[in-house]
Amino acid sequence: MNVPTLDALRGLSPKQQPNYDDPAQLEEVLAQLRSRPPLVFAGECDALKSKIADASVGRAFILQGGDCAETFDSLTASSIRGRLRVLLSMAIVLTYAAEVPVVKIGRMAGQFAKPRSAESETRDGLSLPAYRGDAVNGFEFTAQSRRHDPLRLLQVYNASAATLNLVRAFTKGGFADLRSMHSWNADFVRSAKVSTRYESLTSEINRALAFMIACGVDDESFRTVDFYASHEALLIDYEHSLTRIDSRTSTPYNVGGHLLWIGDRTREVGGAHVELLKSLRNPVGLKIGPRAQVDQILPVLEELDPHHEPGRVTIISRMGSKKVRDLLPPIVEKVEATGRKVAWVCDPMHGNTFSSATGYKTRSFADVADEVNGFFDVHANLGTWPGGIHIELTGDDVTECVGGASELGEQDLAHRYETLCDPRLNRTQSLELAFLVADRLSGIERPASDFVSMDF
Repeated sequence: MNVPTLDALRGLSPKQQPNYDDPAQLEEVLAQLRSRPPLVFAGECDALKSKIADASVGRAFILQGGDCAETFDSLTASSIRGRLRVLLSMAIVLTYAAEVPVVKIGRMAGQFAKPRSAESETRDGLSLPAYRGDAVNGFEFTAQSRRHDPLRLLQVYNASAATLNLVRAFTKGGFADLRSMHSWNADFVRSAKVSTRYESLTSEINRALAFMIACGVDDESFRTVDFYASHEALLIDYEHSLTRIDSRTSTPYNVGGHLLWIGDRTREVGGAHVELLKSLRNPVGLKIGPRAQVDQILPVLEELDPHHEPGRVTIISRMGSKKVRDLLPPIVEKVEATGRKVAWVCDPMHGNTFSSATGYKTRSFADVADEVNGFFDVHANLGTWPGGIHIELTGDDVTECVGGASELGEQDLAHRYETLCDPRLNRTQSLELAFLVADRLSGIERPASDFVSMDF
C-alpha cells in the first residue's frame, strides 16, 4: 500500500496536532528530518512482529514500560539506565514465572508528545496553550515556552537517537548479562519489602545458570537482550517525515520506532492516524478505553489488519479497575471471533487516575493491581491468553503513586513528585507489580505442547 502524502493526511484534519505559527519553518524542519538516518530498521520491526505473534498465542509475554512523557531534561545516562534496569528486573521475574520469553518494549526514544483534554491552561487569569510534551512546547508557564515550536521536532529526533544508542550499548554490551541481576537493584531492593523475594529468585536463577554453564551451555541470550522502542504515533508531521521505503521489500516502515500505537482519542476510521499507520509495515498498537464499543473497534482492525497478519496488532486496554471485568469480555470475544490472534495487553495506569486531597494527580497502586487482576480474570474466564502489560514507570524513587509495599500516602506525594504529565510507578512499586503478574502467570495451565524453554 502507498503511503498517503502529508497534504492528504493534513486534509483529514488530524486531532491533537500542534498549531505552528511559522509554516515555512515547519517545512524546513520536516525536510531535515526526511534526510536523517533511520533510528530503527525494518528487520528489527519484523523481528518484533514475530515476537508479538508469539504473545498472541501464549508463547510469549509483552512487558512494555517507560515514562509517561519523555523530557529533554531527563535525557541522562543515569535516567535511561534506571528505566532499563527496572524493566530488566521485571522481565526476569516474569520470565521465571511464565516460562515463556518476555518481549521487552520501552515507552522511550520517541514518547515526547501527549494528547491533552483542553487546548489551553489558565492560571491567575492568564490563558496559554496547554503543555503537549517537549516535542511541541515547554512546561514553563510563559508565552514563549508554551509556543508550539517546530524546531523541537529536531530535538526529539536527536534525543531519540541518543537514547537508542545508549540502550543498545547497555543491552548488548554486558549490562544485561543475567549474572548481573543482583547489581541491577543493589541500591534499592535491600530496603524494600520485595527484596527478600527478589534476592531469593535471583539466587535460584544464578544456581540454574551455573549448572547450565557447567554442562557446557553458555548461550548468548544469557548476556544480551533484544529491546524495542515504542511511542504513540501522535504528531502526524513527525511520523510522516520518518517513514521510509525499505530497500529489501519496497514497503514502507516508520523508522522512528519499532512499534507505534494509536491512542483512544485518535483511532477513528478515515482519520489521519489510522490512514498513516495502516500503510506501514511496523507492528501497531491500538489503545481502547472504557467508552470503546465493539462496533467501533472492529472496523479499525479491518483497516489496520485486513489480512489477519500474526503480530500485526496489539490491543492495549485501559478500562479502569472498576470497569475492566464488565467492559473487556465482549470486546475480547468479538475480536477473537474474527479469527484474528491479536496480542492482548493491559494498561492499568490511565484508567485509574485521580486528584489527591493535597492537589496532586496520582494513582493508587491498589487500583493498578486490581485492574491487572481483572484483566487476568477476564482472560481466564474466556480461555484466552493475557499477552502483556503496559506500564508508566521510572527508575527513580519518585513519590507519584500512592500505596504499594512502601505504603506511600497522599502526604508523601510532595516529597519527590517529578512527572510533568501523568504519575508513574517508582522502581519498588514496579517490581512489586511484576511479582503480582508473575503469580497470575504461574497459575495459568498451559498445554505441554506450548512449552517454550526460558529465553530471557
